[in-house]
Amino acid sequence: MIYMDYAATTPMTKKALEAYVEVAQRYYGNSSSLHDLGGQAYYFIQQSREIIANELGVNSDGVIFTGSGTEGNIMAILSLAFASKKGKHIISSQAEHTSVHAALNTLEKMGFEVTKLPLQKDGCIDSEQLLLAIRKDTALISIQHVNSEIGSIQPVEKIIEAAKETAVYCHIDCVQSFGKLTIPRGGDAMTISAHKIGGPKGCGAVYINPAIRVPALTPGVTHERGLRGGTLDTPAIVSFAAAVENNSYERQHYEELRRYFKSRLPKTVRLIECKQQLPNICGVMMSKVEGQYVLLKLNEAGISISTGSACDIHSESGTKAILSMNYSMEAARQFFRISFGDSTTFKEIDRLTMELATI
Repeated sequence: MIYMDYAATTPMTKKALEAYVEVAQRYYGNSSSLHDLGGQAYYFIQQSREIIANELGVNSDGVIFTGSGTEGNIMAILSLAFASKKGKHIISSQAEHTSVHAALNTLEKMGFEVTKLPLQKDGCIDSEQLLLAIRKDTALISIQHVNSEIGSIQPVEKIIEAAKETAVYCHIDCVQSFGKLTIPRGGDAMTISAHKIGGPKGCGAVYINPAIRVPALTPGVTHERGLRGGTLDTPAIVSFAAAVENNSYERQHYEELRRYFKSRLPKTVRLIECKQQLPNICGVMMSKVEGQYVLLKLNEAGISISTGSACDIHSESGTKAILSMNYSMEAARQFFRISFGDSTTFKEIDRLTMELATI
């Protein structure tokens, strides 16, 4: 099987897997226990927290371990919305991850008003339009750094600056960008996930500025600064840190793969190009052929791709990013995604484009 769905998840790296197994076997104590085994687990968690904080460029006191990027997004958005004293208006985009829209839907039911900005044809939100959307009662801006469907890179530095100037809290979803791009400094909250960079599934982290007094979403829990309940998964957390320490993203190599892929595409297949883009994520449309059909035929040929975010896989409305860029529903249903990883080769791309030509 040729795997080209790295934006959905990545295989665990050797270092991350070794770290997981060793900690699970030797340091299995509960990190909240007071005996030596518990102390060992606590030590490894704190070391992992420091490694991840250093990569993000933040204070480790603000790093909270979660069970996923989804949980991190929901925790960050709800926490900052409840902590803000400015009002009940939130700005986001139409193309955010499902977890972000889930949190925003919850807030709307509680009386918040949400402005969802569209993407332009270049795959990015209009930063000037965002500035105009900020009101006196705007409490929070929540924007993804990299779109998981088309790889577009949002102007988050400008967004963070605008948020600071207007005293609005700012959350950046960095799940797709962490380990691949320099994470911008100054955000009040950031979300990351282990399995996007060779770490284990079921483990993520969220940074929430410790200077902000955020209320506990579940009052009475005692773990992670009282913001999240449950015994911490020490092996997964240490494995996450090992993946961070051993992570590399060869952007030039991915740009070469992307150019080669584009040059080999059949004439009826279109690669979506953005102003700023992560090169290993390729949004593609085949004229008059639905993306689901392409996925099934490639799967039969032994090639794994997707039709967008795995969290939206059961949606029949097309991808959020394509619809947000003002494509028609018919065009959105023609969308599928190819995403490269460390082991992707030019030979595999030859095989992929040959199968696309057959379809």
